[in-house]
Amino acid sequence: MSLDIKICGLKTAETVAAALDGGATHIGFIFFPKSPRNIDPALAGYLRRAAKGRAKAVAVTVDADDVTLDGIVAAMQPDMLQLHGHESVGRVLEIKARYGLPVLKALSLRDRADLDQIGPYSGVADRLLLDAKPPAGSDLPGGNGVSFDWKLLGALDASIDYMLSGGLNAGNIAEALRATNARGIDISSGVESAPGLKDVSLIKEFFRAAGVAKGAAAA
Repeated sequence: MSLDIKICGLKTAETVAAALDGGATHIGFIFFPKSPRNIDPALAGYLRRAAKGRAKAVAVTVDADDVTLDGIVAAMQPDMLQLHGHESVGRVLEIKARYGLPVLKALSLRDRADLDQIGPYSGVADRLLLDAKPPAGSDLPGGNGVSFDWKLLGALDASIDYMLSGGLNAGNIAEALRATNARGIDISSGVESAPGLKDVSLIKEFFRAAGVAKGAAAA
């Protein structure tokens, strides 16, 4: 079973190295001032160098305007853009045309009605990221450490390519893979010792658990 793994919200060389050494296919850098994982574009550009030839570097933004995106793309030179706000289908198309980069569009789910969002973005975004809706009062669209009912995704067409996000950790990755057809997973708070503080030991633990889960799925 082939599974993409994205470690998101990285801020240090040590945690980038741990993600890459563990086998991450994607590493994410967050550009959102309200997030404890927010990073300066120049620092992200420096850190992403380690991923060249090993993993895709993803710039994560939330309803960013063109000026903001221009600065991030110039400084970081990402391989992919993740749009984690309320970007419309039209906005996704504009961004793809402006930068010539693949786009990962995040959609927030809580109940079956939320699945209706998926259709319009399929075939527009290069890939979808299905995350849990933030809890009441949260200023963060993602990275809240909460999940949704993964059984909802059983209603999706098997051809839809998505990464699963929201509340994933070493303890539940096997269950998440059993419950979904996810071809990729995205983890942030599940490998942190405190909000915004990635923990090398937790990253290693997660990759061990993911490896066991993949092996079980292939058996």
